[in-house]
Amino acid sequence: MSKTEALLEIVDLKKYFYLRKGILRRVIGRIHAVDGVNLTIRRGETLGLIGESGSGKTTLARCILRLIEPDDGKVIFDGEDILKLSKKEFRRLRRKMQMVFQDPASSLDPRMTVEALVTEGLRLHGLCKDREERRDIALKLLKDVGLGEEHLHKYPHELSGGMKQRVAIARALALQPEFLVLDEPTSALDVSVQAKILNLLINLQKKYNLTYLFITHDISVVAHMSDRIAVMYLGKIVEIGETNQVINSPYHPYVKALLSSIPSTDPKMRGRLKAPKGEPPSPLNPPPYCRFYNRCPLARPACKESEPELKEIENNHYVACHLY
Repeated sequence: MSKTEALLEIVDLKKYFYLRKGILRRVIGRIHAVDGVNLTIRRGETLGLIGESGSGKTTLARCILRLIEPDDGKVIFDGEDILKLSKKEFRRLRRKMQMVFQDPASSLDPRMTVEALVTEGLRLHGLCKDREERRDIALKLLKDVGLGEEHLHKYPHELSGGMKQRVAIARALALQPEFLVLDEPTSALDVSVQAKILNLLINLQKKYNLTYLFITHDISVVAHMSDRIAVMYLGKIVEIGETNQVINSPYHPYVKALLSSIPSTDPKMRGRLKAPKGEPPSPLNPPPYCRFYNRCPLARPACKESEPELKEIENNHYVACHLY
């Protein structure tokens, strides 16, 4: 992939959380939340990021946006390593990178009206000359996300879950970003609303020429939304490829187990669910070899000797497994 195609490059990114004990706060261990992730997100695409709870998906997203500071690695956005920027320098890039959170109820300030929520970023960055101009932009954005003028002066508690998420999306779009992190944006919504929000996100991506990092644990959703899929397990990427490659021809045993565990309405498939067995190793002390070893039905002695590297198995399809 050429440099011009990559909007975001993540190089050996690491984030550890330290456990401390006693009055002196002595370090007794560290949790390997993100442990050497390498990832490229192409301009204009949707990269789906999936994995079990606790695999490090949300921590990775927050490190990319510097909502929490990584311990090591690089995050290169549009050719610039944002981790080397001071907070003041990073402020100018903040406009281009926004996030839509999982729970809209907790991400919206209950004391602010919809108009204030959507225009807060415009006011802080000084992008409008007066309140009237900010209001016009807010009204346009609300219409883009399927809301109207009647919602401008409402408070979050007066809105349904779907409406709150639409407001959160409008707020993220207000600064005209290039890159959006969508952290399970539909998981807190009713099933009847989820499809509408997903279709809205697809339409907005085309209209605003956006690049998405779409985080979810729902494989059917990520298959519908994504151009490529990356699978994360215990702080590491274990497989990444085009959506049809990962869904139809997975290589990593963990990914195969995830896909085979999807419930099916086909009576012939009953009793064939094969969810990954056992529990993942503790992120507090992950093994120095393959982290899926103790759950893998295809494990070999070599799998316990070293940690597998992410390698290209076929065109643009990468897998971290000693079997290949």
